[in-house]
Amino acid sequence: MSSNLPQVISVTSGKGGVGKTNMSVNLAYSLSAAGKKVVLLDADLGLANVDVILGLAPEHNLFHLFNEDVTLDTILFDTPYGFRILPASSGVSDMVNLDRGQKLDLLDAMDSLEEDIDFLIVDTGAGINDNVLYFNLAVQERLLVITPEPTSLTDAYALIKVLKLQHGVERFRVLVNMVEDQKVAKDVYIKLLNACDHFLDGISLDLVGFIPFDLNVRNSVIAQIPFCHKFPKTPASMAVRQTAQKINAWQVASNSDGNIKFFWKKLLFQERSVA
Repeated sequence: MSSNLPQVISVTSGKGGVGKTNMSVNLAYSLSAAGKKVVLLDADLGLANVDVILGLAPEHNLFHLFNEDVTLDTILFDTPYGFRILPASSGVSDMVNLDRGQKLDLLDAMDSLEEDIDFLIVDTGAGINDNVLYFNLAVQERLLVITPEPTSLTDAYALIKVLKLQHGVERFRVLVNMVEDQKVAKDVYIKLLNACDHFLDGISLDLVGFIPFDLNVRNSVIAQIPFCHKFPKTPASMAVRQTAQKINAWQVASNSDGNIKFFWKKLLFQERSVA
């Protein structure tokens, strides 16, 4: 992948508690370990926890970009694991919904990254609020994390429905987390696929892989270390590496120019059209 054609991917979910941020962190780690330049954007702007999972305490975050004229280079934080993060703030209600000016500020700031990374991974919040939809519209690929819980499937379908009916998004990648084995993962995926086939026309759901339930994942979260680093040979780590290999083989979407700024501009243009 050329350095001027970054792949921009959201890791998203309809429901919290499905391991979305943990997947974002460990995919960033695995892609970085494969020699890729990776930036992980914590886009759960009001309840950010990428830095918490990593046991880090960055001095600046996106709140400072919007409110204190701090540059993106100042906010970018080098982790000990080979990738960089753009941390957000936690417990700041003003960050829950970005206004138009903040989106423009972020657009201008993100433009400086495009020549220096291979992957921008966007860890969205859960649900269907404005920020979640905004970031899912501003990427090339959407990796939807689900679990066998019925509420996870219901909420994932709700997110797909809103993005499809209100914004015309039709393609999603699916990662099934915390399952016993491949059979269970396929059963969970088929349930979501059948719901989309029955009620929504034109939806494409691609099963990327599954992550087995693994006690070492919980132990790593407690230790605030990516489980792919702390337990590289554990089943969950091997599954994440396989998923990262598949992601690494994805081609930049043909309907784009491969440019990060393109996506933010496209989204803002859509907003103006609606207005």
